[in-house]
Amino acid sequence: MNISIATIQGYLLHPLTLLAVFLAASLMMIWRLHAMESKGFEGTVLGTLIMPYCSGFPNLVFAYVMSSSPRNGGLVIENSLVNNVTNLTLILGVAAFFGSAAVVQKNVSKRKARQHAEFHRINRLNLLFTLIALFLFTGTLWALAKDGVLDFYDGLVLIGLFVFWQVLHVFEVLKDNIRKDKAFHWSLLIDILLLGVSAYFVYFSVNHLVDWVSTSKSPYLSFAKLGWFSGLLMVVPNAILALYYTRIGRQDIVMTSQVGDGHICIPMCIGLFAVFRPIHIPAFFQMGTLIILGAGLVHFLCISILGRVPRTVGVGLVGVYAVYLYKGLLQ
Repeated sequence: MNISIATIQGYLLHPLTLLAVFLAASLMMIWRLHAMESKGFEGTVLGTLIMPYCSGFPNLVFAYVMSSSPRNGGLVIENSLVNNVTNLTLILGVAAFFGSAAVVQKNVSKRKARQHAEFHRINRLNLLFTLIALFLFTGTLWALAKDGVLDFYDGLVLIGLFVFWQVLHVFEVLKDNIRKDKAFHWSLLIDILLLGVSAYFVYFSVNHLVDWVSTSKSPYLSFAKLGWFSGLLMVVPNAILALYYTRIGRQDIVMTSQVGDGHICIPMCIGLFAVFRPIHIPAFFQMGTLIILGAGLVHFLCISILGRVPRTVGVGLVGVYAVYLYKGLLQ
């Protein structure tokens, strides 16, 4: 049976195939990230410095693909806001409901609690520091967007903030390795290579999925809502990440990976687009930023006072997300 090249190409570019490629590439990233934890990157540093690049890489790709037209800036902001709101409300809310959003674990022996007390205190401080960065990045974006447009210089400010934040964590990793007399393992090069392969397939799938939505005649899909659809799709790797680290009891990584993913979207993705194309602020910008700041404040208070996010608060966060989704996408 002869199969033409066009037929093969049609199968490869089918939206279900592209979704499968996207998920497989994201899972490969997560697999190698877990391996990197024993090679010089640990705990909240892994969740803040390394994981966001992988879970947030699709958002960077989306911003790059959308840069083909200056009119797509609003879609990039919607993508970033939907991604952040989903992380902070739905994913962490569900994690809290199942008891996985605790930084200080309960119901452990006194001996074990004493052994891990310092570890948990450090993780709590690191997480609070990460949440403070969330307030800084989102608040800066809100202030820069008050005139209704993000231009070249606004983009430089956002990128500069992100680069400074990452440099702080690079030095933190180096200092920690010196204190523990550790060195990076040579096999990190293989992990980085596999991450690069995964990144290419993420780019390939996202690029063609955007093309498919742009030309689709489906009444359920609209290019005007592409920012929402893409934001929901690109949060899937974050959800898988949270599910995996919930299962193995790494609550510190569950929270820092979700909060840290927002640092890629805000300010990096939006800043990069604004450097090359001015962005006109979309209608739901105000609501999205207020929810991000409000959810971040709830997490900050819960972690600083209780050391965990209670289940009742998790239910409330999921409820807030349902309202946000209804008003922005379904209404």
